Amino acid sequence: MGHEVLARKWRPHQLNDVVGQEHAVRILTHALESGRLHHAWLFTGTRGVGKTSIARIFAKALSCEKGIGPAPCDQCEICLACDGGYHIDLLEIDAASRTKVEDTRDLLETLQYAPARGRYKICLIDEVHMLSGHSFNALLKILEEPPAHVKFLLATTDPEKLPVTVRSRCLQLDLHPVPANKIAARLAQICTAEEIAATPPALLDIAAAGRGSLRDALSLLEQAIAFAGGNPLTAEMVQSLTGTGGPTLLPELLSAVISGDGENMLAAIETLRTEGADFDMLASGLLSLLHAISVQQIIPRKDASSSVCSLAERLTPEETQLFYQIALTGRRDLPFAPDPAIGFEMILLRMMAFVPASPWVPQKPKEEKREERKEPVPITAATRLPTEHDWNQVLPVLGLTGMTQALASHCHPVSLQGDPIQLLLAAKHASLLNKNLSERLEKALSAWRGQPVRLKITLTEDIPNTPAAQKSAKEQGRLQTAQGVISQDQGIKRLIDTFSATLDPDSIRAGETD
Repeated sequence: MGHEVLARKWRPHQLNDVVGQEHAVRILTHALESGRLHHAWLFTGTRGVGKTSIARIFAKALSCEKGIGPAPCDQCEICLACDGGYHIDLLEIDAASRTKVEDTRDLLETLQYAPARGRYKICLIDEVHMLSGHSFNALLKILEEPPAHVKFLLATTDPEKLPVTVRSRCLQLDLHPVPANKIAARLAQICTAEEIAATPPALLDIAAAGRGSLRDALSLLEQAIAFAGGNPLTAEMVQSLTGTGGPTLLPELLSAVISGDGENMLAAIETLRTEGADFDMLASGLLSLLHAISVQQIIPRKDASSSVCSLAERLTPEETQLFYQIALTGRRDLPFAPDPAIGFEMILLRMMAFVPASPWVPQKPKEEKREERKEPVPITAATRLPTEHDWNQVLPVLGLTGMTQALASHCHPVSLQGDPIQLLLAAKHASLLNKNLSERLEKALSAWRGQPVRLKITLTEDIPNTPAAQKSAKEQGRLQTAQGVISQDQGIKRLIDTFSATLDPDSIRAGETD
């Protein structure tokens, strides 16, 4: 017997064998156990997620000689015929090649007759969205009043192209892209059974390259096996095959962006271009890396890689969020770039243009201002007053930015002199209180005090005299003043009287007046 491709050889034959579609398996299992069987089922999802495979298993479960149930026997003649594709009562149609209304009418006429051997005549239509409008009209008639012995199983990658009248008469199951870790686990089982040596990182890279499609991942696994030539599969082999570079490539590229090392960054991209890299996958990997960095900055993890930890220290959380947005937009625009390499290159150049410490940024005054804010200016003992107003004097010199600044400005001091430094935070702002932000504020206070100090933040009821509350009250006062001045302006009054106009308070913005 000739070689059978892995995607066909390892196609699931039972619902329990289906990977990554637990919600659909649960629905079908309960329907088969309870006997509440809808006459038309619509399976939707991207390619390779198991639409047709699940439909075939469901058809087999409906037809098994030992009874309807979620686990067909796989031994009776009907089960074997369903698996072999020759069960007389299972009519499998490829709508992409049979779009004419005449084909649909012939099929529907056949369905009027009782099943020859099974309980039901089952009509499985793959890529059903390819049917013509007249074919859908013909199909709709039998879906409205189906014979008791007929079940429809429809599969499509584009359910929006189906008429609403057809979709509304089906029980729709949306199949999800399969998570990479579940694909990798399935690939590991297959490699063990096929006696193929493969490292876990190599299988995880293959799973990631499948982009949620188990079938695509199996096809790539076959390519990798041929590429390895009998040697064990390694991550380096897979990355060379898929054109995604090594595991350190993206961290090194991002490091070059942060350092402003444009020459090495451009040289690396040119090398990737000549090697036929998949720049869409690289952009996707860059997004995953930035996500890991953001998680490490906000919710530190002990199992984070050294490269992620290093980059998390070199970037501020705000810069990471900006980089993520740039990469997200850039990946979306890749199809419109003159060349995928140029599109990916522009993603990194945009990031580099927004790094304040980078020599690519021409605005030196802004760079110097940023550096000054990072270095807290010590306050002498004479200026430290043990009053609530002291916090307003301390905050500006701590060099805080972003969410750390927001946390500090919503706090009220209890003691700034002892150890620990004690602050109060209103319970309504409890979302600002996390380990990462607290550690940054503690570090800034230690630098201000000139020695390591601990920080204790206690949640309490609403506290009015925080810097943030004072700033808000001040801005509200300026806004009310501005509204009063504008409402008394003679020109504004004439406009209101002439055109029966009204003054929109939300359109007024107060500027700095002091």
